[in-house]
Amino acid sequence: MKMADLYIRVSTDEQADKGYSQRAQEEHLRNFCINKDYQVREVILEDHSAKSFNRPAWKAYLSNLKKNRFNYEGLVLFTKWDRFSRNTSDAYQMISQLRSYGIEPQAIEQPLDLSIPENKMMLAFYLAAPEVENDRRALNVFHGMRRARKEGRYVSNPPIGYGNFNTNGRKYIAPKYPQANLMKWAFTEIGKGEYTTEQVWRKVRGMGLKTGLNNFYNILRNPVYCGKILVPAFNDEPAYWAEGQHEGIVTESLFRAVSDILNNRRGKRRQIYVPDQLPLRGYIYCGRCNIIMTGSASKGRSAYYYYYHGFKGCRCRYKAVMISTAFKTLLKKFIPQRQFIPLFKRIIKKRLIVKQGLNIRRRNSLVQEIEATKTKISKARELLLSAHLEPEEYLKVKDENIHHLNTLESELARMPDAELQFSEMNKRYGTDFLRLDVSYAKATTEHKRRLITMLFQGKLSFVDNHVTYERESSLLKLTHFI
Repeated sequence: MKMADLYIRVSTDEQADKGYSQRAQEEHLRNFCINKDYQVREVILEDHSAKSFNRPAWKAYLSNLKKNRFNYEGLVLFTKWDRFSRNTSDAYQMISQLRSYGIEPQAIEQPLDLSIPENKMMLAFYLAAPEVENDRRALNVFHGMRRARKEGRYVSNPPIGYGNFNTNGRKYIAPKYPQANLMKWAFTEIGKGEYTTEQVWRKVRGMGLKTGLNNFYNILRNPVYCGKILVPAFNDEPAYWAEGQHEGIVTESLFRAVSDILNNRRGKRRQIYVPDQLPLRGYIYCGRCNIIMTGSASKGRSAYYYYYHGFKGCRCRYKAVMISTAFKTLLKKFIPQRQFIPLFKRIIKKRLIVKQGLNIRRRNSLVQEIEATKTKISKARELLLSAHLEPEEYLKVKDENIHHLNTLESELARMPDAELQFSEMNKRYGTDFLRLDVSYAKATTEHKRRLITMLFQGKLSFVDNHVTYERESSLLKLTHFI
């Protein structure tokens, strides 16, 4: 009695389109074995594509045959040759390998006696037909996706910052917040050219963007973020960008600027990324060793603790909080000279106005619109009193304008006023907000480092729990005294 192994393979699309279920195949193969008086030795179930033989169940079957190559002999049966393979060259190699193990492959619905040379022509046809079908299907999919790209549709999984949406049966991608804002921030920071791509990635990852560094480099080159779709080159047609149907997160000019930076087309000095806890890194010297100090974090049981420490032979180590406190004590000694206080206040007030920018114009527009709405309500009241307007019409006009007026006043209340903001600062702090230690404490890490550069020249050293300096800048010498 011959031994037979049953190979049953389906893929999802074939099972849905053609009804190649595993149960139907197994039933058909077992009936064939009963009729031929074959004994079923093993049933191999596969749910994988036949484009190659890199299939989990098939690889396990081959491994088993290799271990028992001198004990096994028989057939491996399948319903049709396309269940065996959809790749002609791979199929011929696999047939030879199976024969070396003493196994003869056979399709029960397309039986061939391969000992007859002429039957090899039919084998070639049976193997080539499914491969041609696969190639035609792949080509149709390729041209369909290419046509979609030319029409501005994104045909892959949405990149970070975008999501899939469906409105009335229309599928599209659109910005997905807050990830979209994080990507926009990343593009803006890289476009400034002040930090390296890796430094921006570390910052934006800390803000909540979940992606690896390599993927971050790749997505920064994806034109989908500026509202474009890349149509790859094909035959004689060069690659180009099509206008996308989706909304871009950044402008095209910013995207191209980032691309130039990534391609190193323009060299601009990069700033060093510094943790917020170590603003003096690269500025402060060790008073014992006279070596500039760097800084890093050490992991404790429940948190990270930051330290300034030397290198190149310097083993000194100081808590970051201790040096920061000493530096603020140094800044506190500098008192602004009285004659410059009005000038400082004018500069701060001007900066508040510039910082608000469009808010001031919008504020003035809101004030004018509120006055106009109040005038409408007043005129409607006059028309009602003079009997030129019916009470129902007056109530309708009043309700509409009152609702609009409340909306405008609510927006105006939320909008900062530079004059009021400065007045409150002056009233609350007096001249304290002009002190260097107060300004330093409220500044960002980047602005702290700019302030250090602007105020001091030469070395800053940490000696005996105090920060000392070689000399102050001419600006500091002019505007402040100790």
